[in-house]
Amino acid sequence: MDQYYKPEHLAHFGQISEGNSELAEKFFAYYGAVFQEGALSVREKALIALAVAHTVQCPYCIDAYSKECLQQGSDLEQMTEAIHVATAIRGGASLVHGLQMLDHVKQLAM
Repeated sequence: MDQYYKPEHLAHFGQISEGNSELAEKFFAYYGAVFQEGALSVREKALIALAVAHTVQCPYCIDAYSKECLQQGSDLEQMTEAIHVATAIRGGASLVHGLQMLDHVKQLAM
Protein backbone atom coordinates (compact mmCIF):
# COMPACT_ATOMS: atom_id res chain seq x y z
CA MET A 1 0.00 0.00 0.00
CA ASP A 2 1.35 3.42 -0.92
CA GLN A 3 1.45 6.00 1.84
CA TYR A 4 1.62 9.76 1.90
CA TYR A 5 4.54 10.01 4.30
CA LYS A 6 7.42 7.78 3.30
CA PRO A 7 10.02 7.05 6.00
CA GLU A 8 12.76 6.80 3.38
CA HIS A 9 12.29 10.50 2.58
CA LEU A 10 13.95 11.46 5.86
CA ALA A 11 17.28 9.96 4.81
CA HIS A 12 17.16 11.99 1.59
CA PHE A 13 16.28 15.36 3.16
CA GLY A 14 19.46 16.91 1.77
CA GLN A 15 18.13 16.44 -1.75
CA ILE A 16 15.82 19.38 -1.14
CA SER A 17 18.79 21.49 -2.23
CA GLU A 18 18.13 20.50 -5.84
CA GLY A 19 15.49 23.23 -6.02
CA ASN A 20 17.75 25.98 -4.66
CA SER A 21 21.17 25.00 -3.34
CA GLU A 22 21.95 28.47 -1.95
CA LEU A 23 18.86 28.59 0.26
CA ALA A 24 19.32 24.96 1.29
CA GLU A 25 22.90 25.65 2.37
CA LYS A 26 21.73 28.59 4.47
CA PHE A 27 18.96 26.55 6.05
CA PHE A 28 21.22 23.60 6.87
CA ALA A 29 23.91 25.90 8.29
CA TYR A 30 21.32 27.58 10.52
CA TYR A 31 19.76 24.24 11.49
CA GLY A 32 23.15 22.83 12.43
CA ALA A 33 24.02 25.89 14.49
CA VAL A 34 20.70 25.78 16.36
CA PHE A 35 21.28 22.20 17.51
CA GLN A 36 24.87 22.71 18.71
CA GLU A 37 25.63 22.74 22.42
CA GLY A 38 24.91 26.18 23.86
CA ALA A 39 22.95 27.49 26.83
CA LEU A 40 20.92 24.30 26.35
CA SER A 41 22.51 20.89 25.99
CA VAL A 42 22.14 18.86 22.80
CA ARG A 43 19.98 16.46 24.84
CA GLU A 44 17.66 19.25 26.01
CA LYS A 45 17.36 20.58 22.47
CA ALA A 46 16.46 17.11 21.21
CA LEU A 47 13.68 16.84 23.81
CA ILE A 48 12.35 20.26 22.80
CA ALA A 49 12.48 19.24 19.14
CA LEU A 50 10.60 16.03 19.92
CA ALA A 51 7.87 17.98 21.72
CA VAL A 52 7.59 20.52 18.90
CA ALA A 53 7.53 17.71 16.33
CA HIS A 54 4.42 16.34 18.01
CA THR A 55 2.85 19.79 18.18
CA VAL A 56 3.36 20.44 14.47
CA GLN A 57 2.56 16.78 13.75
CA CYS A 58 5.60 16.09 11.56
CA PRO A 59 6.13 12.33 11.28
CA TYR A 60 9.62 12.82 9.87
CA CYS A 61 10.62 14.98 12.82
CA ILE A 62 9.02 12.56 15.28
CA ASP A 63 11.12 9.72 13.83
CA ALA A 64 14.30 11.79 13.75
CA TYR A 65 14.00 13.25 17.23
CA SER A 66 12.80 10.05 18.88
CA LYS A 67 16.05 8.51 17.67
CA GLU A 68 18.10 11.61 18.59
CA CYS A 69 16.64 11.72 22.10
CA LEU A 70 17.62 8.11 22.69
CA GLN A 71 21.11 8.73 21.28
CA GLN A 72 21.50 11.74 23.60
CA GLY A 73 20.60 9.66 26.67
CA SER A 74 16.94 10.48 27.19
CA ASP A 75 14.67 7.67 28.28
CA LEU A 76 11.07 6.88 27.38
CA GLU A 77 9.72 8.56 30.53
CA GLN A 78 11.50 11.84 29.75
CA MET A 79 10.43 11.74 26.11
CA THR A 80 6.83 11.06 27.08
CA GLU A 81 6.88 13.90 29.60
CA ALA A 82 8.18 16.28 26.92
CA ILE A 83 5.28 15.28 24.68
CA HIS A 84 2.83 15.91 27.51
CA VAL A 85 4.30 19.39 28.01
CA ALA A 86 3.70 20.09 24.30
CA THR A 87 0.18 18.67 24.59
CA ALA A 88 -0.62 20.89 27.58
CA ILE A 89 0.58 24.00 25.72
CA ARG A 90 -1.32 23.02 22.57
CA GLY A 91 -4.47 22.32 24.59
CA GLY A 92 -4.16 25.55 26.56
CA ALA A 93 -3.72 27.51 23.34
CA SER A 94 -6.93 26.00 22.01
CA LEU A 95 -8.83 26.73 25.21
CA VAL A 96 -7.67 30.34 25.53
CA HIS A 97 -9.09 30.99 22.07
CA GLY A 98 -12.41 30.08 23.63
CA LEU A 99 -12.37 33.56 25.16
CA GLN A 100 -12.53 34.99 21.66
CA MET A 101 -15.58 32.82 21.04
CA LEU A 102 -17.09 33.88 24.37
CA ASP A 103 -16.65 37.59 23.53
CA HIS A 104 -18.20 37.04 20.12
CA VAL A 105 -21.18 35.18 21.56
CA LYS A 106 -21.74 37.90 24.16
CA GLN A 107 -21.70 40.58 21.43
CA LEU A 108 -24.17 38.65 19.30
CA ALA A 109 -26.49 38.05 22.26
CA MET A 110 -26.76 41.79 23.06
